[in-house]
Amino acid sequence: MSKSPDTAARHFYGRRHGRPLRAKLRNLVETLLPKVRIELTEGTVPDVDPRELFSGEATFAAAPNAEFWLEIGFGGGEHLAWQAEHHPEVGFIGAEYFFNGIASLLRHIDDRQLKNLRVYEGDVRDLLPKLPDASLTRVFILFPDPWPKSRHNKRRLVQDETLDELARVMADGAELRLGTDDPGYLNWMLEYLMRRDDFVWTARGPQDWRVRTEDWPQTRYERKAIEAGRKPAYLKFRRCRRSH
Repeated sequence: MSKSPDTAARHFYGRRHGRPLRAKLRNLVETLLPKVRIELTEGTVPDVDPRELFSGEATFAAAPNAEFWLEIGFGGGEHLAWQAEHHPEVGFIGAEYFFNGIASLLRHIDDRQLKNLRVYEGDVRDLLPKLPDASLTRVFILFPDPWPKSRHNKRRLVQDETLDELARVMADGAELRLGTDDPGYLNWMLEYLMRRDDFVWTARGPQDWRVRTEDWPQTRYERKAIEAGRKPAYLKFRRCRRSH
């Protein structure tokens, strides 16, 4: 995967590899990953057209009202695979840096024979500038690493730079979903998003952010948090036009 100078200089704080993969997952990495992998080219011009990603297999990609959703940091892939299975008319992009998580998602793709899912293997901050304006209608950021120590807060995914890019690639009316079980990160997410005029929190009462909706399946990280006695929060923001 070729990288621009800016990409090469960026540091990602997190594990790249975990335990050695079993034979089936190693085989999927060799045979399936090349078919669903998103490759980036050098330069700063947006050149990852979601419609092109699915043009070979999915007829929906040619529809004028086709939707494309992105999950950032999909972990083991269970949420992303569920969404792709239940929304076959939507094109899904998953971005993940942890290689074992990518392998886990490949198993879900293979088991469920999903044709509407593509994978970016790396830091989403390198992918976002490559996407066209207003090309996504939903984005998920579910239980990202909270980096709870104050000196590490700068490593959090939710930052102005990332939100600026998301605002650019998300269509007006698109939905941004965030989940966290860390109170500090919850306050951080709300602070960074509430001070913007291009995202609006859709909650009307406490239940809107304390309870998952039916179309929001549980992730393994969420389950572990609940088992440990932590209470997750589920945020939904709507992308809207900037006021002038």
